Amino acid sequence: MTRPLALVTGASSGIGAATARALAAAGHEVICAARRTDRIVDLAAKIDGRAVTCDVTDADSVAELAAEVGDQLAVLVNNAGGAYGLDPVATGDIEDWRTMYEVNVIGTLRVTQALLPSLVAGEGIIVNVGSTAGRTSYEGGAGYTAAKHALATMTETMRLELVDQPVRITEIAPGMVHTEGFSLTRFKGDSERADKVYAGVAEPLVADDIADAITWMATRPPHVNVDLLVIKPRAQAAAHKVHRES
Repeated sequence: MTRPLALVTGASSGIGAATARALAAAGHEVICAARRTDRIVDLAAKIDGRAVTCDVTDADSVAELAAEVGDQLAVLVNNAGGAYGLDPVATGDIEDWRTMYEVNVIGTLRVTQALLPSLVAGEGIIVNVGSTAGRTSYEGGAGYTAAKHALATMTETMRLELVDQPVRITEIAPGMVHTEGFSLTRFKGDSERADKVYAGVAEPLVADDIADAITWMATRPPHVNVDLLVIKPRAQAAAHKVHRES
């Protein structure tokens, strides 16, 4: 029996890698797409999937990814993204802002445009990995929140524009998730600053929690559209309200 085809961008680590594993366990053939070839090759071998090196900010790279997918796609998880810096607007690094917008917004747009015909043909689902940062604002996070707000609006607009097409448009918005690289990337390799993000939080979410939720969204019956799923650890009431044990 042919397995439904799923594609996960940013699959080399964290939420992307966990989602690739979860979708494979749920019966999908998974294309693992990311820039770090060695990691996705190893992951694809473990889940009987396929690895495609892809930079979502590069048009030619995304075109090659679409060619690998072919005519039908059941699940697209737009997970490639990231946060860079935690500076106030007054001193924010323009290149950090540009990078966040290129990856989180334009990259998602490129991949979605390239694969939409295959998703329509496969009566598929798009799961955009947003963030609670796309629903609220916080000091020092304007570059990232601006990008994730844009992603949220793009998702909502696509749902309106494609309402007559056999494709579901969804977003998952995680709160505090402890993954191997998110905060380390944000603080440009400063592990001490990265560790402070989770200091005292007994049980932040982990990548497998988000992967489980994404897989649940993707495996609902075709008439069921989970527009938005906001998911946070119990210790986090809001971006600025987190219970930390002393």
